[in-house]
Amino acid sequence: MTKAIEINVNGRARQVQADENDLLLYVLRNDLDCKGVRFGCGAGQCGACMVWMEGRPVCSCDMPMWSAAGHRFTTVEELGNDRVGAVVLDSFVTLQAAQCGYCINGILMSVTALLRQTASPTEAEIQHALHRHLCRCGAHARILKAIHAAAERLSKEASQ
Repeated sequence: MTKAIEINVNGRARQVQADENDLLLYVLRNDLDCKGVRFGCGAGQCGACMVWMEGRPVCSCDMPMWSAAGHRFTTVEELGNDRVGAVVLDSFVTLQAAQCGYCINGILMSVTALLRQTASPTEAEIQHALHRHLCRCGAHARILKAIHAAAERLSKEASQ
């Protein structure tokens, strides 16, 4: 049964008409035009659909709207307006860290969330942030270089 559900997306309060069991991914893409949120596996296993819920990375492909109601979400479309997100984006573009680009939006969300918590993450923390992401193009080495470059830049900024 369709009903009005309120969520906040990219800083804007939104009211959508959706069934409580509709998935957040489809509401973001189809109703709110957030095309950077990608469908990958549909089971929360690949990370292509990663968004922030209250600032924490979550998969949107397995989140029903009854669970999303009343929460604040940020999608990759808003990442450039975040200070850390802008640095991460710049590093990924400069180092050409994406190949096909399908998984990168989700990776950007997780990496930015990590770097917002700590400007100098350990290798284990980076691996943990990436553990829910699947990239089949083989761009892993460039992705890691971009993460380290962003972390280095953020650490330098924090020490100034």
